[in-house]
Amino acid sequence: MKMKKVKNGLMIIGVVAIAGLGIQAVSSIQTEGSNAISTTNKKYDKATKDYNVYALSLPENINFAGEAVPVENPDIHERMDRELLVNTYWQSNGLLLIKRAHKYFPIIEPILKKNGIPDDFKYLAIAESGLTQIVSPAGATGFWQLMEATAEEHGLEVNDNVDERYHIEKATQAACEYLQESKERFGSWTLAAAAYNAGNYGISKQQERQDVNDYYDLLLGEETGRYVFRILALKEILSNPEKYGFNFEEKHLYQPISTRNVEVDTAVTDFARFAKDFGINYKILKIHNPWLREAHLNNKSRKLYEIKIPEKGVYTYQP
Repeated sequence: MKMKKVKNGLMIIGVVAIAGLGIQAVSSIQTEGSNAISTTNKKYDKATKDYNVYALSLPENINFAGEAVPVENPDIHERMDRELLVNTYWQSNGLLLIKRAHKYFPIIEPILKKNGIPDDFKYLAIAESGLTQIVSPAGATGFWQLMEATAEEHGLEVNDNVDERYHIEKATQAACEYLQESKERFGSWTLAAAAYNAGNYGISKQQERQDVNDYYDLLLGEETGRYVFRILALKEILSNPEKYGFNFEEKHLYQPISTRNVEVDTAVTDFARFAKDFGINYKILKIHNPWLREAHLNNKSRKLYEIKIPEKGVYTYQP
């Protein structure tokens, strides 16, 4: 019995000793882990301590195309605040828009001016497409998101071979004509902008149903209800990027690319060969002429087209 008690005692001492070693080991691991985590966090200290999310004060005297925005009304204030916050803190997208605007606004601005369309409408193009050649689920296409019927009504060619909704200058001209028609109909640039999203009939129908005329008095669907405020937010941010935390240098912006026009009034059987004749490749040709939808041009009518060719030296291309 004594021997058994001694053995039991030794076993207990052994278990306690092992447990003690285990506790010490765990303690050591935890200490090392804590030190590792602390060290790792130090790497991010500077990045995190400089990052803050702030509530934003609405700018004074907000207007669209010279038409005042009644932000003194609570619902208007909240809707404007929402779009300003959403677009300010979607930082990657905002910076891309700033870069693209530097490249494409010099193309869009003179066409707006020539047609008597307020300069603020260049921000409508950003709201529509982000200045990219996208196609919506409904089929709206290009920078100005023109539907096929609307484009054709305003003189654009739209087919499988040529789709001028992708032609920045021609699509901008068509958008100007549509906006001018809407302005004449509603007497307001703000309503013309809303109608660009909802359609002239859609805005007229809601005006009649609700017995009000002003955009800011209309109860509209989610998309059109936010639309003008999104344009206003984009205008404010792109006009004052540093104020909203966007930091960049001139070298970071996308630059306009110099091109020359080559006139074509015949069919082109092979645009890859055509491109090489001008010292570029097929990809570069299509980048500057996205309205050419296929690898050839039919042109049975002998229509005169102008194809953009980048100036020599813009691209490094080895034929």
